[in-house]
Amino acid sequence: MNEERWLLPAGIEEVLPPQAQVIEGLRRELLDLYAGWGYDLVIPPFIDYLDSLLTGTGQDLDLQTFKLTDQVSGRLLGVRSDMTPQVARMDAHHLRRDVPQRLCYLGTVLRTRDDGFGGTRSPLQLGAEIYGHGGVESDIEILRLIMLTLRAAGIEESYLDLGHVGIFRGLARQAGLDAVQEHALFDALQRKAVPEVEQLIGGFGVHGAAADMLVALAELNGADALVRAEQVLSRADRPVQVALDDLRRIAEGLQRWLPEVGVHYDLAELRGYRYKTGAVFAAFVPGWGLEVARGGRYDDIGRVFGRARPAVGFSADLKELLRHGRGLEQRYRVDAPVLAPADPDPALRAEIERLRAAGRRVVEALPGVEQDPRQLGCSQILARREGQWELQAIDAE
Repeated sequence: MNEERWLLPAGIEEVLPPQAQVIEGLRRELLDLYAGWGYDLVIPPFIDYLDSLLTGTGQDLDLQTFKLTDQVSGRLLGVRSDMTPQVARMDAHHLRRDVPQRLCYLGTVLRTRDDGFGGTRSPLQLGAEIYGHGGVESDIEILRLIMLTLRAAGIEESYLDLGHVGIFRGLARQAGLDAVQEHALFDALQRKAVPEVEQLIGGFGVHGAAADMLVALAELNGADALVRAEQVLSRADRPVQVALDDLRRIAEGLQRWLPEVGVHYDLAELRGYRYKTGAVFAAFVPGWGLEVARGGRYDDIGRVFGRARPAVGFSADLKELLRHGRGLEQRYRVDAPVLAPADPDPALRAEIERLRAAGRRVVEALPGVEQDPRQLGCSQILARREGQWELQAIDAE
C-alpha cells in the first residue's frame, strides 16, 4: 500500500515547476486586468454553510458539492464548487451598495465529479461579476472581459456562443406548460432531439403557434439564428420579444466592440436554466468541444440574502485556459538562479542582497552536502576573484 501513496484522487492535480510559475504569472496579470476595469477582488471561504453555497442554483450545484457536518454548530457544510453564490452574498449582505458593484475572484473550487469543463474536479476558478445594473451594457462589458481574458491567456482564436433563457421560458408559459412538462421539454431541447420535442409537445396537448415555435426552437442556431428568429417567433408573446431584443442589442454591441470575434447563436441553449434569468453565453476554442469560459445573467441570485439586484458575470478555469494558451512559458519564464557558496564573508552577503534587490534569484549553498549547481537549476555561481565576488558561468574553467 505504501507504494501507492503518491497517487492522487481522480480529477485532482498538483502543479509542479515551471507550470506553477506560469499559473502564478497569469493569475497576477488577470487580476491586474480586472482591477484596471474597476473590479474589486474578493476571497470567499473555501468551506461554507451548504444552504449558502446552493443559494439560487438549486440542483445545478447540489450534486457537485462535497458535504460534511460542522462539529461546532452541527450544521451541514459544503466545500465550494462555485463561488458565484458566495460573491452574491457579499454584494447583497456585506457590501450593500446602491451603485453598480464590480467584483472579481480567483481560487480553487472542488467538485464531486468532472462536469466536462476540462476534466478536472479541482478547477482554479476565476470570474468577474457586475451587480446592480440590468441593462445589456453590463452583459457586453462581461463579454468584452471574457475575450480580454482569453487573449491574456495566449488564446488567439476563439468564438462566442449566445442564447437567452427568456425565450424558452416565455414560450413555455405561452404554451401553458407546468413545471414537469417544462423540465421534460428542456431536457429534449438540450439534446436537440427534434422528434422527441415534437412528441412531447403533442402529448402535452399544445397546438397552433405555440407548438410550432417550440419545435422550431431546437433548430434556431447558427450565425443567422437571430435573423431567422424574427420570422419564426413573430407570434410569440412580449417576454420572448423582449428577450430577442436583448440579444439583438448585445449583438450590436459585440459588433461595435469585438468585430473580429465570431458569434454563434443558439436559442435553445439553456446553460444554468434553473437560475439564469437572461442572456447566457460561452466562449469556445476551435477544435475543442467544451467551453473555456461561461457566464450569463442571474438577477435573482441575491434574493435570499435580502437584495435581488441585477447581476451578470462569467467564470473560467485558469488551468483549462493554460491548456489552450500559447507562449505563456516564455512570457513568464524566470531566469535560472545563481548559486552562492556557504561563506560568511560580509562582501558576499552584500553581493547576494544586491542581486536579489535587482530581481535575480540567488540560492545559498548549504554546508555539509555536495550541491551540483546544474541539479539546482543554476546557470551561474558567485565566485571570488581577486578579492571580489563575481558572477561566473558554471561551465567556465
